[in-house]
Amino acid sequence: MSVVAIDWSGRATGERRHLWTAEAHAGELLRLEAGRTRAEVIDELVARADDRNGVVVGFDFSFSLPEWFLRDRGYDDARALWQAAATDGETWLRDCEPPFWGRPGRPRPDLPAHLRRTEAAVAAVGGIRPKSSFQIGGAGSVGTGSVRGFSALARLQDAGFAIWPFDTPALPPVAVEIWPRTFTGPVVKSSATARAAHLDAAHRGFPRALRDAAVGSEDAFDAAVSAIVMSHHDAELRALPAVDADLRLEGCVWSPAHPVACASCRRFTEVTIAGCSVAEMSVSDVHE
Repeated sequence: MSVVAIDWSGRATGERRHLWTAEAHAGELLRLEAGRTRAEVIDELVARADDRNGVVVGFDFSFSLPEWFLRDRGYDDARALWQAAATDGETWLRDCEPPFWGRPGRPRPDLPAHLRRTEAAVAAVGGIRPKSSFQIGGAGSVGTGSVRGFSALARLQDAGFAIWPFDTPALPPVAVEIWPRTFTGPVVKSSATARAAHLDAAHRGFPRALRDAAVGSEDAFDAAVSAIVMSHHDAELRALPAVDADLRLEGCVWSPAHPVACASCRRFTEVTIAGCSVAEMSVSDVHE
């Protein structure tokens, strides 16, 4: 089974430079590339829906929004949200009306919840936690990528992909939501030196050109490391768990259920998927 990790971009311009695709199998990085639009990346995945050995794709944007928002807008499920975003998402981004925020003159509003259950439950990695997808402007905003990603999920679903955890059973081809910090650990990703040190310590052995590309930018680094680590968990990705009704509405970040080493910080992180809880323990510095 092939694993594809997409470091997604919600940019209105420049997406070709910032949207990276990495593919790995059994821990080996096979490709790492940019240069395509969101639509072109989804075109490739749609064309691979019938791959004989199966394909799993991880996207680093939120697959839904907090439960209260869907219920307030009358969306019965995440698919209804995706369809609404396809029609109205650009208006949400342009007007930045509450609950969205972050554009000039649009401060953070008081909301029933800014985070989904899965985001609130993820433990900090190096002091960093997932951010709210309602933030669509300002430093660290992630919401634009989600709003411009929802329609991609609908298109993949129409092509035969299961979108976990909304579709059960979720067998390949399948798309899962990922948070790259789960896989990279507390690397200072803005530092090329730190990116290189992490790759050389934890993920040796792939071609020099791919290694250099992964060192070259934070986006490429996230895609490469995510694909490599995910590909070590083939069995888990073939048997994704069912989750409760709230998570089927809000979505859930996928993380390995078994420890994966972070050689840069000499720790393992163990994540329980369905409960969205995280426990950490110090162990050896061996990657597997």
